[in-house]
Formats: sequence, C-alpha cells, structure tokens
Amino acid sequence: MKEIVFSKEEIVSFQTHIFSWWETHKRDLPWRNTRDPYKILVSEMMLQQTQVSRVLPKYEEFLCCFPTVFALANASAGDVLRVWRGMGYNRRALYLKKTTEIIVQEYNGIFPREEQILRRFPGLGIYTTRAILVFAFEQDLAFVDTNIRQIIEQFFFHGVSQKESVIQSVADQLLPKGKAWEWHQALMDYGAIVSAKEKAKKREKSVKTSAIPFRESRRFFRGRVIEYLRYRSWSETGLIREMMVKYGKNEVFHRSIVDDLISEGLIECRDNGIISLPE
Repeated sequence: MKEIVFSKEEIVSFQTHIFSWWETHKRDLPWRNTRDPYKILVSEMMLQQTQVSRVLPKYEEFLCCFPTVFALANASAGDVLRVWRGMGYNRRALYLKKTTEIIVQEYNGIFPREEQILRRFPGLGIYTTRAILVFAFEQDLAFVDTNIRQIIEQFFFHGVSQKESVIQSVADQLLPKGKAWEWHQALMDYGAIVSAKEKAKKREKSVKTSAIPFRESRRFFRGRVIEYLRYRSWSETGLIREMMVKYGKNEVFHRSIVDDLISEGLIECRDNGIISLPE
C-alpha cells in the first residue's frame, strides 16, 4: 500500500490549529509536572481504559503509598491490589509491580531509554512505551492513543477508520521536531475535550444496544471476587457460596472465575483451601 504523504502546508496548518487551541485549554494534571519515569509509568498504567477524573485521586494515593520504583518493587502484590481498589482492570496493578521489579533487579532502578527494551516489560505496549520516552525523556517519537487516532481520522480522512499503520505514518509526519512532549499533551487535551460530546453520544448508544449488561459480564464477577479478598481471606467454598447467594449463577460459573484469577496470579489458594490476595 502506497504511503499517504501530506504537504508541509497541511501539516503546519494542523499543528498551528492544535497548538493555538491548547494555549487556552490545556489541563493542569499532576503527572505533567514531573519528568520522573516511575511517576509517568504509574500515570500511564492508570490511564489505560480509565477516565482522568477517576485517576487523579488514586494517582496521589498510590504514590503516597509507593513513592519510588524501589518501594513498589518491594511491596507485596496484595498490598498493591489493595491500594489499587476502585481502578478496575486489576491485572494492570500486577503488570506495574512486575515492571518495577525488573527495573530494580536488572537495571538498578534506572529506567532504560530504549524503546525495544521497554517493550519487553509486562503490560507495556507501543503506546505506553513511547509515552514514557516522550513524557519522561522528551524523545522525538510519535505515539497514538484512541483520542489521537480519532483526531487524525477526523481531520485527514473525514472520519473514516484507517489501519493502525496508516494512522502511525500520519502521526509520524505530524510530529513537530523538538516538541514531542507539548504536542502529545495538546493532542490528548484536544481529543478529551473537543471529542467528549461525540464520545458520550456513542457510549450512550452502546449502552442502550448492548446485549450483555456489565453486571452480567465475567469482568464484573472477577472484580467482586477481588473486592471480597481485599481485607480478609476466605475459604474457597465459602466465597463461592457467598457469591452464589448474592449474585446468582451456579457453582461451576463462580468456580471458573476463581480458577481464572488464581491462574493469572491475581489471587492465591493455599493448601487448606483458603484464598487471598497474593503476598
């Protein structure tokens, strides 16, 4: 497929539009006041699939409990999951802890600045890796999240969805050299604010037409099990019985949820049948 190339005039016009808008609409977010790669890693992991409004208080709480990469690496997985309460997608918390363990054990607590090295860490895809390199080390790299993709498709493709490779190619062309930090912050604010109404409409439509309510999803029941275990241990049989009484479903269903969580390392089952968060 032939690469789509935009003229210098088109690129400069778009950059000017975004930066001009950002001058009066930029958000003051705590992770923008640091170049500490650990704090940026925490913010990026929290912001995956989670709204900024929910992340803000949890970000401060998390860093208060685990202020450095060493503090998080040396904490128990159970303590990390307890502090993560309310964020959802608990696997992210374990990925975050495992990543800090690797950085402490293999790199003496110093974050690598090479993209290919960071990409090997648990839970770090191309977006999160490049976000760390841009926001912590101000490297000239272009990355694409959902907001940035929507902006590019809206401005350059009349809202028509494009392949990931096409969007990345356009993002590379649009990147103003030496301003990667400011550029991505501006794009994220633009996407979050300007596209908010359109996203809300789509989300409302999705909820109305959804065939399976969230409360009936496996994710919901996984979250309930974690919630039961945050502050005490349970016998596996007792917890499954409790889930059946409170939420319905049969024993096989709830046992499969527990088994999945055990296999993923999110909870532990001892020889005596007691289950708890990992220590």
